[in-house]
Amino acid sequence: MRFSLTRLLWVGKILTGIKIEAALIFILNQRSSYVEEVKEMLKVWIAGASGQIGRALNDVLDPMEIEALNTDLDELDITDTDEVINFGSINRPDVIINCTGITDTDECEKNPEHAYRVNALGARNLSIVARKCGAKIVQLSTDDVFDGKSKKPYTEFDDTNPLTVYGRSKRAGENYVKEFTHKHFIIRSNWVYGKGGHNFVNRVLETAEKGQALSVASDQFGSPTSAKDLARMILYLIDTNEYGTYHVTCSGVCNRYEFATEILRLAGKEIELRSVPTEQSDLSSVRPPYAVLDNFILRIIEVYDMPDWKASLKEYMDERTED
Repeated sequence: MRFSLTRLLWVGKILTGIKIEAALIFILNQRSSYVEEVKEMLKVWIAGASGQIGRALNDVLDPMEIEALNTDLDELDITDTDEVINFGSINRPDVIINCTGITDTDECEKNPEHAYRVNALGARNLSIVARKCGAKIVQLSTDDVFDGKSKKPYTEFDDTNPLTVYGRSKRAGENYVKEFTHKHFIIRSNWVYGKGGHNFVNRVLETAEKGQALSVASDQFGSPTSAKDLARMILYLIDTNEYGTYHVTCSGVCNRYEFATEILRLAGKEIELRSVPTEQSDLSSVRPPYAVLDNFILRIIEVYDMPDWKASLKEYMDERTED
């Protein structure tokens, strides 16, 4: 079969056109995929970002999947209702994680108005924004909402009975969150430690560095919980619709003296460590004596297992050494 030059040129144009069209379709598909990926990035407002849980969240989140809106007191006062609502209206977060709080129990007793302003009204303001934006909210709470008189671990279904201003102000914050939005995760934990925090682990290590003797309470019981493991669990939970109240601690139970002993062992430090009642302790304020929380809901819905407290503590100590 013979073809004229004109016909061959015509066929060439068609083939070239097909290649160009295919290339354009490929480019458009890639662009569409990129736009879709950008749209799917989760915008997460971390209030209290410089605290130990806020820092842990920023350490473990994937910046390709989550855009973190980090604020702290220098950037935003969560007790200022108008300021909080304005920030939320401008940034439209998908999730709000409230890591703020006055956690010093002695300070709360001395200044209850300030404790309630931050721990309760701050939570209320963030909940208002969550409802206005249709966002999920994570409210960090505490074992201090219980009286610590139980002989068995507290579940999420046990009645609260806080004995301190700190505990009562945190319970008030929980109640505000429940009142203003159903898309909430209230997370109670205890004995949390992490980078930058004025926590038990760091205080024991500071004392050991000075070579000083230490008296530690043997009548306070809890479950030491790594801020990083808590952060991992929070990021897992916000990707679900399993709303409600959760107890989230590392597995296992110990008293403060046993906790300090393990900290010093992992640090390779030897100091005089004395087991004493809380009243004679160097590091412990008067808190509920039995602060053990049962991760009951996590267990029955089978969504997440927290690691053993000793394994988590070792990870933290190893990271401190690397830093």
